[in-house]
Amino acid sequence: MSISDTTKNALEELGLTKYEIKVYLTLIEFGPTVAANISDNSNVPYSKIYDVLGNLEKKGWVEVEHTRPSKFFPKSPKSALDTMRMKVDRERTKNEKRVLLDLSDSYGSVSSSERPEIWIVRGEYNILNKVEETLQTCEKELMVALPAGITESLDLFSAKLIELRDKKVEITLMTQSDITDKFRKLCIGAGIRVGVREAMFGGGLISDSKQVIIFLSPEAGEGSSLAIWADHVGLA
Repeated sequence: MSISDTTKNALEELGLTKYEIKVYLTLIEFGPTVAANISDNSNVPYSKIYDVLGNLEKKGWVEVEHTRPSKFFPKSPKSALDTMRMKVDRERTKNEKRVLLDLSDSYGSVSSSERPEIWIVRGEYNILNKVEETLQTCEKELMVALPAGITESLDLFSAKLIELRDKKVEITLMTQSDITDKFRKLCIGAGIRVGVREAMFGGGLISDSKQVIIFLSPEAGEGSSLAIWADHVGLA
């Protein structure tokens, strides 16, 4: 069974080895069978086939009927992904608790005066993380300007804006005309003041007149998103 390179890469990113991918695809193509047949059809050496099948069972992609010889069944992709997600979430939660328990007190002892007043933030995920961090501390007033090109992040913004609205934060939002009507209507329906402009030359947000994030377009030839974060009151 052949799949695109993109799907193969996605499976590898999810933690499957090349042999595991071959075996799982073979089970989908030929149906449940014994290890010897899986080895022949997948071109995975028989000396490795039981290790590969065992790993797939642990990861939630294969089920085993313990007969003589054992028979192996592929689980549905959705079921396998759900199992992996639960395992990852469980491990992440455990690791987060351990990190917070061991490091929070040490971090709190660092003098805030040693932190720079202005940060350059690179990369979409780092920027979104900084936005979320800033929104979490907002208590009274938020001003947001969302330019074109921010469409993929609207779900984060809409959820956080409504959450802040419910906390009685006064919110003013400016968007560009090509930002989706669905997003604007959602904000207006939530009682958030919204203004629209045909063109905007940048964007960002100001939280409680204390923190500011400015979205910058990447330089020509650079693919990474860029932003400036500051808690310099004069700049805010």
